Amino acid sequence: MMNMEKITSMVYNAALEESVTDLLELLQQDRLILDRLTVFNGVTETPLHVASLLGHTDFAKEILHQKPQLAKELDSQRSSPLHLASAKGYVEIVKALVIVSPHICFAGDKDGLNPLQLAAMKGRVDVLRELMGIAPEATRATTDQGETILHEAFGGVADKQLQTTKFLISNTKIEVNAVNANGLTALDIVAQSRRGIKDFVISECLRSGGGLRTTNAVNSPSHATGVASNKRSPFAAHDHKSPVPTQLRNVMIKDPEDWLTRKRDSLMVVASLIATMAFQAGLNPPGGLWQDDKEHMAGKSIMAVKQPDDYAYYLGTNTVGFVTSLSIILLLVTGLPFKRRFLMWVLTVIVWVTITCMALTYRTSIKNFTPQEQVRVSSRVVSYGVASWCGLMGLVFLLHTTRLVTTLISKFGNVTGNQTSFAQNLISA
Repeated sequence: MMNMEKITSMVYNAALEESVTDLLELLQQDRLILDRLTVFNGVTETPLHVASLLGHTDFAKEILHQKPQLAKELDSQRSSPLHLASAKGYVEIVKALVIVSPHICFAGDKDGLNPLQLAAMKGRVDVLRELMGIAPEATRATTDQGETILHEAFGGVADKQLQTTKFLISNTKIEVNAVNANGLTALDIVAQSRRGIKDFVISECLRSGGGLRTTNAVNSPSHATGVASNKRSPFAAHDHKSPVPTQLRNVMIKDPEDWLTRKRDSLMVVASLIATMAFQAGLNPPGGLWQDDKEHMAGKSIMAVKQPDDYAYYLGTNTVGFVTSLSIILLLVTGLPFKRRFLMWVLTVIVWVTITCMALTYRTSIKNFTPQEQVRVSSRVVSYGVASWCGLMGLVFLLHTTRLVTTLISKFGNVTGNQTSFAQNLISA
């Protein structure tokens, strides 16, 4: 019989190469080889861990057939094969593992994360769907930091966070407003990142599911201690009570300035899209570019030669739209105090100017594209449309300006009244 060290090496090589044949040949020589591996020299990472990590489905299934108990073994990071397969997104291996040992869904690794939480962190929606069919209660477990599976969804791949968030909100009974050890809800975490358009969409998804922000950061030591005392074990999935601490329930209300935050995000999205459109329109003017140097210089605008007046108008409106959209983006990222209504009103007016310029640019483009015999008809249609748009913008601008002026007058009147009252009190004294 070969020595144990050599046999161990051969088994792990078979796992690395996904050679089921080599595994079966080794088992014919020693039926207890898989049992010996778990106790030989303190080895904790079994061949099943290797197969689960690399996605070797056939090899994993054969090991489970020969020794199903290996599904419960933990490696040096306290990760089971199910943890590894879930994090990597190997659905077929996950199916095989949960059939053998469904209770592993509740086990936490060294960080207190169960396989479902790892799948959420990595954006493995297919794995989440499979595991929830076996152990839906595991989605309610919290980590040692008091974080739910929804919190973990924002610690992973940004491109998959939206899909994961939608799935969790739609298919689980998870408390969307649960707070972690720092007193933060899932919406708080997204609001702190603000990495781009995807974060804005995720925020809207959370709000549609009832997500709220705490009215303050709740980062003080007293609050953190209060939250920590309410932590649940990662295995306490049977506890269906809301994980929101009592002392925080009274602050889980709508942020009075929440509309300003949402409006700022909307402006950022609109400005980014318009800047992209204007940039493309600048590089690709109507009519295209000259392709040869026979009569005109290649790469120059055909419209600029054939219709110089229209080109000048087109260039002007498109440039204004591009510059104003960039200005909006610059102002939003500079950290100015846009929680003030007046500054937000100024940004909104700039957006109106930008959108109107895009409408005028569209008018010039359509005019250039339309054949001469159809110019009169298309000119009327587009002109009426643009005129209606400008009229609507003017009306909205007037209404918003009137409301702003009324608000300013009201505040000024209150200040003046307080000063008069103070002066009267001084005189009577």
